[in-house]
Amino acid sequence: MHAVDALLETFTWVGFSGGILFLLVALVVHLADGSWMPTHVLLEDSPRGRIARWFAADGAVGAAHLTHEQEKALAGRQDADAFTRAGVSDRFRLERRSPAARAFLILGVALVGVGLVSVTGSIVQMFVRG
Repeated sequence: MHAVDALLETFTWVGFSGGILFLLVALVVHLADGSWMPTHVLLEDSPRGRIARWFAADGAVGAAHLTHEQEKALAGRQDADAFTRAGVSDRFRLERRSPAARAFLILGVALVGVGLVSVTGSIVQMFVRG
């Protein structure tokens, strides 16, 4: 039984400390990512691939070449709802949140979940031995 206690305590510490660490990293990545505004983009073909064009909130005209993944997601469309970064006229993406921030958030939440399950297991062990 002492091995189970040690294992549960290890998972508790790893789960909570790792989860908090990854959640902090997700927050830093999210803050560093900047603000992305919802924008309607128009898509057009060019000799070098498809281009998205839009009007920014400050009146500037933005344009960016679509990545391979964006071309697959927007195949056959002439316009789309996307997100553009404030103050930058050559970048857009299809999701509001950064994929890196989302990955760190999911990992952090999963590790906190492992910590919670381990704490619950420790409490159950304590009452079972009573």
